[in-house]
Amino acid sequence: MNAGRFAPSPTGELHVGNLRTAILAWLFARSTGRRFLLRVEDLDRVRAGAEAAQLTELAAVGLAWDGAIVRQSERTAVYDDAVAHLQRNGLLFECFCTRRDIAEAASAPHLLPGHYPGTCRSLSDSERSRLRSERPAALRLRSAVEEWTVTDTLHGSFTGPVDDFVVVRNDGVPAYNLAVVVDDASQGVDQVVRGDDLLSSAPRQAYLATLLDVPRVEYAHVPLALNRERRRLAKRDGAVTLGSLSGLGWDAVSVRNLILRSLGLPEGPLTDALEVFDVSRVPREPWIVEPSHLPSTGDATVTPNR
Repeated sequence: MNAGRFAPSPTGELHVGNLRTAILAWLFARSTGRRFLLRVEDLDRVRAGAEAAQLTELAAVGLAWDGAIVRQSERTAVYDDAVAHLQRNGLLFECFCTRRDIAEAASAPHLLPGHYPGTCRSLSDSERSRLRSERPAALRLRSAVEEWTVTDTLHGSFTGPVDDFVVVRNDGVPAYNLAVVVDDASQGVDQVVRGDDLLSSAPRQAYLATLLDVPRVEYAHVPLALNRERRRLAKRDGAVTLGSLSGLGWDAVSVRNLILRSLGLPEGPLTDALEVFDVSRVPREPWIVEPSHLPSTGDATVTPNR
């Protein structure tokens, strides 16, 4: 049976924008008869106690998931197999570039901002041997394309550039683009609902899926919650987490209802929202939240989607 998922990183409390994306992922999955899975993406920075707090927050707004929680930190062998597959097919090369090296080379006029300039793509054996003695290498994909096209439920056809991106960091940790593709395939996830700040990474991941011989997924990149300066919502914006909002007299049910109102859905249990959920009516514009204006009455100041 196919599935959708929500995959938070345990770096701290979830804010209302994170919870909104989680609710949308649940609605997308349940409305299409899919399982809804929870995956903890803990390969990078982890804050002690954050995972437990996030699970409590998700349950408090009414989210339930199917099966056991999957943690990336427990899946090293699966990522190693994927890397071995790519290596057998000659699709990886060692890269010894520092971030500064890449930033300076990427300033060349023929390169897209942030894209890898190919510095280590064709090193000789002797050059690689010398550089190995100086610093550890990352593993990059030897891409055979310059761009790739995905279809997104909300954005339609989207074509983005594909460079020789990192699949294993120089500390040996699998990179996000590799881990997410491997995890989705092994879990039967064929529907990926996440914030639209990740839309630009979808072409890389879809291309990598073809190289790993795994099914491509359906994407739906949903609008983020932004502050009144239209920057990505963060804890520095004030009372935006369940914990901070509780100090203003908001319980989890009130926060859930606020999120549902922002989506044009009825307040109450998520099952009620599911009955009327229509993908075609999902907002296409960001949700503008002004946490500093949140009163204790439960009637938040929310700028409508435009």
